[in-house]
Amino acid sequence: MKRRDLIKKLEKNGWWKLRDGANHDIYTNGKANEPIPRHNEINELLAKTIIKRQGLK
Repeated sequence: MKRRDLIKKLEKNGWWKLRDGANHDIYTNGKANEPIPRHNEINELLAKTIIKRQGLK
């Protein structure tokens, strides 16, 4: 999955960028934080895990 597609999905569900980490960007919805790696392509298993863990639609 493209990184920008995952970020669009996060932002569509009310998440925003909290801060930049060393190798990840940290996104939050005010309750939970989720590190997103800075790769153009994110492994499909990782992307699906993030989507499932955060209950994104």
